[in-house]
Amino acid sequence: MKVSIGIGGAASGGKRDFDTQVDYVVEAEKLGVDTVWTAEAWGQDAISPLAFIAARTERIRLGTGIMQISARVPAMTAMTALTMAAISNDRFILGLGASGPQVVEGLHGRPFKAPLTRMKETVDIIRLAFAGEKIEYHGRFHDLPLPGGEGKPLRLAQPGNERIPIYLATLGPASLAYTGAAADGWLGTSFTPEHAGAHLAHIEQGAAQAGRSLRDIDIQVGGTVAFGDDLEDLVAPLRPGMAFTLGAMGSPKTNFYNEAYKRGGWSEVAVEVQQLWVGGQREQAAARVPADMIVQANLLGDEAMVRARVRAFRDAGVTTLRVQPAGNTLDERLETLGRVMDLVRSLD
Repeated sequence: MKVSIGIGGAASGGKRDFDTQVDYVVEAEKLGVDTVWTAEAWGQDAISPLAFIAARTERIRLGTGIMQISARVPAMTAMTALTMAAISNDRFILGLGASGPQVVEGLHGRPFKAPLTRMKETVDIIRLAFAGEKIEYHGRFHDLPLPGGEGKPLRLAQPGNERIPIYLATLGPASLAYTGAAADGWLGTSFTPEHAGAHLAHIEQGAAQAGRSLRDIDIQVGGTVAFGDDLEDLVAPLRPGMAFTLGAMGSPKTNFYNEAYKRGGWSEVAVEVQQLWVGGQREQAAARVPADMIVQANLLGDEAMVRARVRAFRDAGVTTLRVQPAGNTLDERLETLGRVMDLVRSLD
């Protein structure tokens, strides 16, 4: 099992700590981390940090986790991916996701309806560009060239590159099945090893229908890693984040994270926490999150407990453990990362 890390997030850029993030990635590469993912929500974009990190590293793979499909037209996404692959010596991974209605419609001014169809069309167009073919596509949401205009099918001026992996961040059953059928990897969330089938069964079904197997897809998922003897002290700081995921990651009508946790055995909790959050009772929402839910979704406890969680993720089918090491300083985060790297290697 490999290990990946992430930088950025919804509040990325607020602390102006990019130099620290770069140092973190540089040191993580020395520890043997396989991939770094940059988040793109409503803070920093996913590409600019990776371009800088590409110049400061040599081996670690560089992935967007994720680029929002509604924030760019597919051809520009393809151009950006090809450029990143060229400047990074083919270390780039294109990670795509649909985001949610509040971001897509509120920030980008694009309709969110039919996100899976939009995803499929986006991937189809990107693959045309990666193959070095003329981009002509007639779908429900993308019509290239624009009918009735002066455009003609164009081939990108830079060479094609079909080696660029495409990973998808998906959560709904149909979207997970599409991931199994079409993607090189899955960027998973709302996942617990105890209920892995809530996600992986759909990916496996889609893979089988496309003549593939689950082994053809890099399953990347994990959680926060924190070492300590008092489990409640480790759980408490994570409750607000889980409540935010269940209550605010989407609209009250459309929250894919909440729905995924419902399928994963936490239906009653997911409903209650969302109701409390939407009702403005955020502290109560966080308090309603059970410790077991936090423990199952992360890697917490003493060394033996964290080792057991690493094994649980591996045995559930996770091929790359995506970790968020706890720590108040860079040195503390790197120490946590080093310890979990050792535990992963001990199981191989």
